[in-house]
Amino acid sequence: MTLSWSDLVRTAADESTAVLEKGADRNWARKAGDLDWSGRETLSHIALGVVGYAGLLIARPTDRYITLFSSIDSHAPVPAALEGIRIAGTLLANTVDNTPSDVRAWHPYGHSDAAGFAAMGVLEMVVHSRDIARGLDIDWTPSDELSAPVVERLFPDAPAGHDPAATLLWCTGRAELPGLPRQSGWRWYGEVR
Repeated sequence: MTLSWSDLVRTAADESTAVLEKGADRNWARKAGDLDWSGRETLSHIALGVVGYAGLLIARPTDRYITLFSSIDSHAPVPAALEGIRIAGTLLANTVDNTPSDVRAWHPYGHSDAAGFAAMGVLEMVVHSRDIARGLDIDWTPSDELSAPVVERLFPDAPAGHDPAATLLWCTGRAELPGLPRQSGWRWYGEVR
């Protein structure tokens, strides 16, 4: 069964939260994977991005980012801070459900529709949750069920013949694929195709 884009967003929020809850008692000041941000800073970045995508679909600007910025309380205990992923995911999923298919909004990587912003939200949650998990010494890879539609929607030139999760990690500069070096300077393609 293929999940709708809003269900993919909700599933990504649930899976990301579940994996990060396993490391709630670990050192979140450590760098998140290869990022320059700590686990806590990366968690706040996820909330900022995912809520921002909902805001873009609501405001529908044609030439700029929205003026609403969200973050997670840096002093909140980690289990409470993790609710930020679920909140952001729910806001985006509900917005995707209620956005007409002809709506487009600005993004620096291309004007996009509800499906595109949902894909961006799933990417933010699962890729950055993996970054945080790596910094917490938790071995986790996003599911193929979440990765495949994101790769298909945002990376039209992605190499074929690899597992979807491995391909998503390659597309986002986090891993090598057989015969392909790790990406640098990557970006997704947000335009509606």
